[in-house]
Amino acid sequence: MKKTRMLKTALVTACFASGLAFAQSATDAIAKYREMIAEGNPSELYEAAGEEYWNAPGGPKKASLQACDLGLGPGVVKGAYAQLPRYFADTGRVQDLESRLMTCMETLQGISAKGIVDAAFGKGLKKDIEAVVAYVVTHSKDMPVKVPMSHAKEKEMYAIGKQAFYFQGGPMDFSCASCHAADQQRIRLQDLPNLTKNPGAAVGWGSWPAYRVSNGEFWTMQRRINDCFRQQRLPFPIYGSDLTVALSSYMAINANGGVLMTPGLKR
Repeated sequence: MKKTRMLKTALVTACFASGLAFAQSATDAIAKYREMIAEGNPSELYEAAGEEYWNAPGGPKKASLQACDLGLGPGVVKGAYAQLPRYFADTGRVQDLESRLMTCMETLQGISAKGIVDAAFGKGLKKDIEAVVAYVVTHSKDMPVKVPMSHAKEKEMYAIGKQAFYFQGGPMDFSCASCHAADQQRIRLQDLPNLTKNPGAAVGWGSWPAYRVSNGEFWTMQRRINDCFRQQRLPFPIYGSDLTVALSSYMAINANGGVLMTPGLKR
């Protein structure tokens, strides 16, 4: 009986060690794959389309987005994403890049924000915004995250974002924190950065928006958050809503000091 127990223990130990070795091997393979495809990120195609949209007259008013103020002055894109979300006096709201672009498209070009909200990801007006996002975030690559939290509304949005991050709900009783509030977690060999502090928040926030190789599309942060809600089996949030901006504020401020690697490249 004793020998049988020892044999079982040895088998379990061997299987566990083998599983760890396989997981490490698979993780290394994924890292090598990412290295291999890092050259020539397809996001460049979206960036080119976004630059064209930014400069070309469009919408009912036949105006470009060149006068759009992303926080550093009209038309300034260099470094703008590194300081978003932030408070904007003209709207009285804290806005992320996508909700701010909606404001600019509505005020400068006469495009209905509702039409953008109602569009599917990767389609129509939302696809135009996604392209502009790729263009804008590229101009903050390799810059440090410097999202402000001096205005009262910026502090409020951070607090709301933190509450939303830890809120558990849905049939699986999940929250954002279920996957992203501990170190060295992973799912299906995919690393899950701890978004509650650095360096995890810098890695998580700093690598989105990104091109998703698995579905061949460029994903903005709004789309990433939307998919997280899907995985939690929760109702989809409204595109550009205060809830989504608050979650972005929480992640971005936790990432302050980290370096932006946008646009990223994901499997």
